[in-house]
Amino acid sequence: MAKFRFKAVDSQGKEVLSTVEADSQSAAIEKIRAMRLTPKAIGVVAEDGGAPTVAPATAKPKKRGGDLNINIKLPKFLRGGVKTKDLMVFTRQLATLVDAGLPLLRGLRVLHRQCQNEALKEALAGMIETVETGNTFSESLANYPKIFNHLYVNMVKAGEAGGVLETVLNRLAEFMEKAEKIKNKVKGAMTYPIVVLVAAVGIVVFLMLAVIPKFQQIFDDLMGGEGMPALTSFVIGLSEWVQQYWLFLGVAIVGVVVVLKIFGKTPLGAQMNDRLALRAPVFGDLTRKTIVARLTRTLGTLLSSGVPVLQALSIVKDTTGNYVIAKALQSVHDSVKEGEGMTAPLGACGEFPPMVVSMVEVGEETGALPEMLIRIANTYDDEVDNAVAAMTSIIEPIMIIFLAVVVGGIVIAMFMPLISIIGTIGQQTGA
Repeated sequence: MAKFRFKAVDSQGKEVLSTVEADSQSAAIEKIRAMRLTPKAIGVVAEDGGAPTVAPATAKPKKRGGDLNINIKLPKFLRGGVKTKDLMVFTRQLATLVDAGLPLLRGLRVLHRQCQNEALKEALAGMIETVETGNTFSESLANYPKIFNHLYVNMVKAGEAGGVLETVLNRLAEFMEKAEKIKNKVKGAMTYPIVVLVAAVGIVVFLMLAVIPKFQQIFDDLMGGEGMPALTSFVIGLSEWVQQYWLFLGVAIVGVVVVLKIFGKTPLGAQMNDRLALRAPVFGDLTRKTIVARLTRTLGTLLSSGVPVLQALSIVKDTTGNYVIAKALQSVHDSVKEGEGMTAPLGACGEFPPMVVSMVEVGEETGALPEMLIRIANTYDDEVDNAVAAMTSIIEPIMIIFLAVVVGGIVIAMFMPLISIIGTIGQQTGA
């Protein structure tokens, strides 16, 4: 059994220098954590009593494998990222292992062996090595910001500081499950109208380019292009324009989409898009409810996990995804920093429903703000579910009617001259 000298920090942030005996460095780290200390550096004490070789907490992970190993990997852009579902499963499994009493390092090794996602497997390998050098779990997560966002890292950090890592991991898994559920419902509601709209555009383009020109040729032969109804003349003229300028039209549509995408990435464009998303008819209310449900659940989860209120507000502001709401949360953050409550700035900004402001006020008065925020999130989750169901039931008939009017109008425009021609032929035959 070797002796290890370590540097750690206790729950009050006080630095501790001491030694511990263990069979290995990983076992020593587990012993240090069992003493409610956060290790920052650790090293083996030399047998001759010399100075120990200490691996600092910021040490980079060692490279795995010998010089003769050939490690062939696909490029990162071909390997894909880590889906929310994969991250959710990893978080839930790690919480179960830690809750069952398995040391964190051993739990990470178990999940690394069974992980199927290449990007997550590679991240786990690096995290295992980072933790072995004396870093905390949250510090190892911070090395992979594309997989573990700011919210994830800070919640784990709070769980480590409070000694409730398994509880925080369970909350994270539940949070991701609910967020993914709402996201999928909104996507599902938007899928149907998008599919119908694409189908309508495809049908109209096909009629304009392939069908209407044949009818036009028939009308020219039988009627000389004269005496046609106004609707028929309009549709034929539109078809001729599409045939002549289809390439220009396609390039213009692509160009507009690209310009809007580029403009949307600029600060001004992002602000305009976010304002439009909150004030758009029908969809604006749904967007606002979705954002409120997400941010209240995030804030409630952070506060109940022990994250300080100012830090929690900063995290929520950065993960909101909407400029208008983020600006409102910044004003709340500034007010709380000056010693005020959250209720007044929430009501003053005008971006949150009155019910949210009232429930936050009750939460602050009763000292149960985290629980009240979770209740708000649950309430708005239900409202989003109902709004999505109502929207779907309304959109379906509207899109069917839209498709029927567009395609039916074109068909009627083509058959009106045919009816006239058939009537004329019948009169001539009778005469």
